[in-house]
Amino acid sequence: MLNENIKAMRRSKGLSQEELAVKLNVVRQTVSKWERGLSVPDSDMLIALSEALEAPVSTLLGETVTASEPDDLKAIIEKLEVINLQLSRRKSARRQALLWMLIAICAAALLCLGVLVSLGSAYQGWDWSDPETAVFGTAFHVFEWVSVRLAPIMFIGSAIGIVIVLVKKKGQ
Repeated sequence: MLNENIKAMRRSKGLSQEELAVKLNVVRQTVSKWERGLSVPDSDMLIALSEALEAPVSTLLGETVTASEPDDLKAIIEKLEVINLQLSRRKSARRQALLWMLIAICAAALLCLGVLVSLGSAYQGWDWSDPETAVFGTAFHVFEWVSVRLAPIMFIGSAIGIVIVLVKKKGQ
């Protein structure tokens, strides 16, 4: 909500992200992060933002207000806390999805290696003069060749990714 309001008001004033950033003494990437909902401005920056966009803070936060109260920082801080909590939950959900995806990649790599180990290299004793056997054998050989070379890399990379995600999760 805040991110959409910042973007809409900036555009309605005909300002680029760079021009708004210059008015606020921040880098353009900061304005971009606000507009994409990746971060929120603190209460002081929110007031400066409302002045730069010539709109009350409450309008930026999504309220339709008849009387503006710019001195009511407590209400602004509470709304920013709610927005930060929503961003934190979204980030946590993304991290959890990444963790499960990496676990799935590890499991798939182990499964591929397990299938290859259990099947052995039986295709070497096949009758390659049969066209169907030749096609299947070639496809199986390609699968084996790719899996033997890529599965360990996928497994190690995913395992490292899992460790990184878990370490970052503990650090919060």
